[in-house]
Order: sequence, then structure tokens, then C-alpha cells
Amino acid sequence: MGRIFYLLPLLLLLSPAFSRAQDTINKVFKAGAAEVDISPTNFPVIVNGGFLEVLAKAKVDDLFVRALILDDGKNQIALVVVDSCMMPRDFLDPVKRMAQETTGIPAANIMISATHTHSAPAAMGVLGTRADEAYKSFLAPQIVRAITLAHKSKVAARIGWTAFHDDEHTFCRRWIYQPDKMLVDPFGDKTVRANMHPGHKNPNVIGPSGPVDTAITLLSVQSYEGKPLAVFANYSMHYYGSPAVSADYYGHFCKALNQNINAKSPGSNNVSFMSQGTSGDLMWMNYGDVAPKRDVQAFAKNIADRCYKALDSVVYKNWVPLEIKETLLGFSKRTPDKKREEWARTLVSKMQSPLPKNRDEVYAKEQFYLLEKPEAELKLQAIRIGGLGIAAIPNEVFGITGIKIKEQCPFELTMNIELANGAEGYIPPPEQHALGGYTTWPARTASLEVGAEPKIVESLLISLEQLAQTKRKSRTPLMCEYSQIISKSSPSAYWRFEDIEGNTAVDFSPNKNHGRYLDRKAFYLPGPQSKVFGDNKLNHSVHFAGGSMVADIKNIDEAFTIEGWIWNGLPPNSRNIAGFFFSRGVSGDTGLLSEHLCLGGVSNPGYLSYTRGNSLTPLLSGKTLVSLKEWHHVAMVRSGKKVTIYLDGKKEIEGDVGASVKNSAFCIGGRLDGLFSWEGKIDEVAIYPKALDQKEIELRAGIKLKP
Repeated sequence: MGRIFYLLPLLLLLSPAFSRAQDTINKVFKAGAAEVDISPTNFPVIVNGGFLEVLAKAKVDDLFVRALILDDGKNQIALVVVDSCMMPRDFLDPVKRMAQETTGIPAANIMISATHTHSAPAAMGVLGTRADEAYKSFLAPQIVRAITLAHKSKVAARIGWTAFHDDEHTFCRRWIYQPDKMLVDPFGDKTVRANMHPGHKNPNVIGPSGPVDTAITLLSVQSYEGKPLAVFANYSMHYYGSPAVSADYYGHFCKALNQNINAKSPGSNNVSFMSQGTSGDLMWMNYGDVAPKRDVQAFAKNIADRCYKALDSVVYKNWVPLEIKETLLGFSKRTPDKKREEWARTLVSKMQSPLPKNRDEVYAKEQFYLLEKPEAELKLQAIRIGGLGIAAIPNEVFGITGIKIKEQCPFELTMNIELANGAEGYIPPPEQHALGGYTTWPARTASLEVGAEPKIVESLLISLEQLAQTKRKSRTPLMCEYSQIISKSSPSAYWRFEDIEGNTAVDFSPNKNHGRYLDRKAFYLPGPQSKVFGDNKLNHSVHFAGGSMVADIKNIDEAFTIEGWIWNGLPPNSRNIAGFFFSRGVSGDTGLLSEHLCLGGVSNPGYLSYTRGNSLTPLLSGKTLVSLKEWHHVAMVRSGKKVTIYLDGKKEIEGDVGASVKNSAFCIGGRLDGLFSWEGKIDEVAIYPKALDQKEIELRAGIKLKP
């Protein structure tokens, strides 16, 4: 025993775990931060951010470039944020090479992003605005100077990170319009089902077209003695809006956060950053509510105060490993066809000035930029800072894209930084292209191929996996009380509508009767906020906007039940049928080979109705008004010739409708012929090869469940 006792310390010293721990103790982590004023000194300056060029003659507040250098003793990484709307890669790459010469940090280890203030001098030509070449010449060495100063200021440091949700300051700004209220695009076609900034409480729109990433992620750095050095914040909020020249809310945020930090640690010289998250379809306006009073400083201070409070939860580490992986990805651009090219050529030939004067002239000129450069190469970066993963994207991607990365990233916490290392415009997910609108119109602001977004997400996740040396997280939805009830009843198909991409509606039953999405839809919208589901953040739905979901389900005979949750966004008196929730049978049926459950329109506004064949006249009609833009549980039970329909757990309709349809073709969110598709959200749809009784329906509707 004595020999074992004396050998134990030696064995511990020789163990790999002890060696790694000892290596960490012996390593020194360093960090340095600096900010440099980049406010223009010569006026007027060209300002981009709008459709047309604007000249600014004065400064409203200061612009800065802020740099944070991290050094783990082996690798150095520079995180740089510039108060600019956007900066092209052919401007940033030389800047990185110059910074490499002055600091020794490899250019590939430098991330430079724009805040996306729309009130800064134009470092890039876009839409109807030219780049301000004089300002670009001034800006480049100032970015290098900030990186150099931060590098020279490095001291022994410790680092930590945290995140919290702020759902009061960012919302989806892109809303889905009613089918009869579609807008016309710049090319003269009525293609716009979704567009940004519809106005507050606009009666012509149905709802937001995408989910919101409400997380604020914070990277905090202190000196080894605990003195604040830098706080690097990231939030998916597009911009607030300020007269030029201005850093917008980003500058006010940094100032307010510094004031909070300096009040507790006087003389700390902390540098605060606000980097741009994935906010291509997000902004501070909640268009479902009345317009609030504008106050950019109060807005920024509120966010800064919340961030300052969240810093209390940061756990600091004396050393973490740093790694970065840079990837180049090539894409085709959506160049104009011959018809659009001729339209553009005719319009440009009539222009009175080289600068466009209206929206149509802007997009006519943009077609020639696409033809001149039909390909693009994007520079993507994945960064590891200990347990924090960072995805840097040179685009304005949507909130849903950021959520995809965060939910699957293998690191404990993820930060997405857009408009980094270049600017290639909006990159909507493929399904959002089908909805049209400004963020999809082919131009330098939205030029890449329709399938670009999934390729970008996949490339970044692969890089993050390589840095983490582990596989990505699974996106399997959590089982809630409701889903457990459904699963125990052995459905033939159970579509939870938790899909976030692609054209497959996943069946969560063991039968794998996956459905197929058709045409226009939007993914990952909030589902029912019912006591059945608990935390709404765990439950999502699909918004159908002219599309539907079809599936082939066999072994469904004369007795079956279909149930689910519906949210109708179309005023019932807008058309003959507000929308079909469920259909089974033959497309274009003129007899009784199909049956449908719908929401009545002009002749039966807002009431559940049962129809057969091509007839729009209901065989059965409900008596309870289905309220607009609210979630309701519906169920249709067929037993032989009898159909019973339930609304929110209560029997609404019952009657003899004739023999059952014997067909395996099912459609959710419309009819198989595409007529009167559902205009709103649908969630948690299940089909059973049996007739459920009323108690089972009540249970699903939540009547018997505790809140």
C-alpha cells in the first residue's frame, strides 16, 4: 500500500488530463482593443443605404472602427467592426494584407465587418449610389491603424461569453401580403407576396414571413487583474435610422455600455462593440402594433443596460484556444434573360443622367452590373474562441439562417456576424425567393443563385464541426405533452411542421409518411401558444401563402380522423372560400371522389365547412365563427357515411355526407387542384386510421389539460 501511495502523485503527473491542465495553467492569454475615429473630415460625402444617392453635408455623431485582438500564444485573431453600411471584399482584402504587414496577424485570421448603419459614407456602390472613393481612401488606413493599435495594447487577459434573449427590440420587417393585395416588382410583374416595411397594422398583410433571432451574444474580455478591456456584442437588428452622417444606434449603444462599465470601473478605457447579426429580414419596428415614438438614443440605452446586466453571468477563463477556418465558395448570379435585358436596355437609353432617378431606373442599371460580373466568390469564416463558435458571413442573411446555424453549431454558444469580409447583398432561403419582394429582386443587393443560402449554411457548419472536432447538434424537436399524446395514439402520419428548410414535411410517426411542400410557404413561424404546448419557443408552424403540402397515405379506409391547429390570416369575405385546411381525393374531381374541410368565404364567412368534389357549396356548415389570426384546434372524424367536425374540442358539425373517399392522396393547406389554398399557419397535423371519440378530441384541444 505504501508503494501505491507514493506512486500515485507520479501517475497523476504523467496522466494526459493532468498534462493538459498543466499546459493551460502555463499558457498566457492576451488581448488588446482600440477604436479609431473614422468620421469624414471633408464634406459633402456620398451616403448609400437607400435606393438613390444622397449627399451629407455634416456629421450628426462620430463614426468609429473598433478592433479586438485575441492571442492564445499560438494563434492571433482580429475581430474588427466598422461603422459602415457595407464594404466590398476587393476593398477589405488589401486592408487585411496591410494589417498583416504591421502586426504579423495572418490576413486569413482577420475578420472585418460592417455595422450596417445607413447613415455613413459609401464605401461601396449599391443600387442608385456610387462609392465615395475619397472616403474609401481615407477609411482603409484607419482600419489598419485600429488593428495595429489594438495589437500593440495587448496585455494578459481573461475571456468569457454569455447570451440572453431580447424580443422587445427586433422583429420581422418582411410581411406576407394577402393574395389579392400583391405588389408589383420593378420589372412590371405582380410577384410580391412578401415585402419589407408594410406599415403598422396594415390591413393588407397577413403576418411576418419569418422567425426572429432575438438573442444578444456577448464576448467579454478583461485584463488578468479583472479590469474591463472590451465587450463584443452581437444582435440581429438591421439598423434604427438616423440622419447622415451617423453611426446609428450602434454608436449610441457603445457609448451607453461604456458609461455603465466606467461607472463601476472608472478609467477602464473599455472598448464596446456592436456587431451585426443575421438581420436581413429583421428590424426594430413591430408592424403588428401601432407605431412607437422614435428615439434612437433611448432604444440603444435600453439594449445597453440589458447587456450590462447580462455581463454578471459571464464566467471568465484565463486561457482558451483560438482557431479560425476560412473558406472560399463560388456562386452564379441571377443574370437577366433576354426579355429583361431588353427592358433594361430600353430604359437606360432614355435616362437623362448617369445616376438613376427612380426605382425602375435603378433596377434597369443593376441588370448590367450582373451581366458584367455573372459569378461571385464568397469568403466565409468559422472562428473558435474556446467554447464560443463564430460564423462570419459576407451577406445580409435572414433571421432563419442564423437560427439554423445556432441550433446546429457544435459549440456551447454561437455568434453569427453578417456583412463580414465583403458584401454580396441579401441571401434569402429558397422558399423566400418564391415569395418575392425587395430582398429577392436581382441586383447587387440580391444577386446570388436561389440555392445559395443552404450551401452557405452547410459550408459554415462543416467548418465549425472541424474546429470543434465533433458533429453538429441535432435539430430534432423536443417532445412536449401534446406530441406525446399524439404519438401514443398511433397515427398513420404526424406532421409537426417543425421543418426549417427544404421541400419535405417530416412525418414524426414510425410510418414515415413524409409529405411534400408545394409552392409558396414560410418556415419556422411561432406555433400555438396553448397550455397544451407550454413554452412557445419549442413549437413552430408553417405559414402557407399560396402553397400546400401533399402526401400519399395508404390503409386509410372508411373510418379515419384528421386533426390539427389552424391560424387563418385572410378576412373571410375576401373570396368565395377563405381557405382549404384539408383535402383528400382526386384533383379536379367533378363528382364525389374527393372531400374537403375549409373555412367559408363570402357566402359563409368564417365558419367551418365540409364540401365534396368541385362544389364550393357546403354539405355541412358550422355555426361558430372562427376568429381571424388566432389559433384553433380542428378535427374531422369520419365513420362510414357520417362526418363529425370539432372546433376547439367541441362538436361543431355532424351529418351524413355519403360514402367515404377511397383515395390515398391527401393535401394539407389547400386542395389538390390548388384552388383556394390556406392563407395562414398550420401546425401539428395528425391522421389516424380510426375514428377518435369526443374525449380524445377534447384532450387534444387542451380542455382537459392543466395549464
